[in-house]
Amino acid sequence: MFKEPVDAVIFDMDGTLIDSEAVYIAGMQDAARTLGLPLPMDLCHAMVGVPSHECNVMLQEHYGTGFDLAEFRGHFSTSVLRQMKERVPVKPGVVELLDFLRDRGLPLAIATSAARATAERNLGRAGLLDRFAALATRDDVEHPKPAPDLYLEAARRLGVAPERCVAFEDSSIGIIAAHTAGMRAVMVLDILPPTDEARARCFHIAEDLHEVLRLMAGGT
Repeated sequence: MFKEPVDAVIFDMDGTLIDSEAVYIAGMQDAARTLGLPLPMDLCHAMVGVPSHECNVMLQEHYGTGFDLAEFRGHFSTSVLRQMKERVPVKPGVVELLDFLRDRGLPLAIATSAARATAERNLGRAGLLDRFAALATRDDVEHPKPAPDLYLEAARRLGVAPERCVAFEDSSIGIIAAHTAGMRAVMVLDILPPTDEARARCFHIAEDLHEVLRLMAGGT
């Protein structure tokens, strides 16, 4: 399926490898309930794949004057840490896909909007951290997704040209970031379908990582 050779594979983390977007949404709902605030699911969905500082702005604008963002974030963090401490859920097909890519000798990297400490903790608890040769986080770049910086940094750390990389993402802003970086951007569906803009930039849209494995097996 890939007309040009694939020399490296770069993954988003949340919602692509780790089944964490549902955890984050549950954490926001927990925080809102604790504070006695309604939290529309549409707002939760609008924050999928968005860096945390931008989510903070969205929350502050939604609730307006008097909203205690620090208190909300504290309850949110407590809820997420509790959920992740019990179990860091991975997406179905992760192990099989990573085993296949390892056996093919393809270098792997992560390009995530999460902070480095969060990424290392969650990937470590999920048993995935050691599988990646490079990790690019929001701490490593000036501009977050949908800017291409994270994907360009991940490719740089692998020593592979961006156009020789395939990127896997679950969010529309992530697809835009990977495509803008010059990579073949594959969307792995999670909570939300791609926007029209993201769909136009998708090399392929996969239902899950099992389909990704079939794609890679037939195209690398």
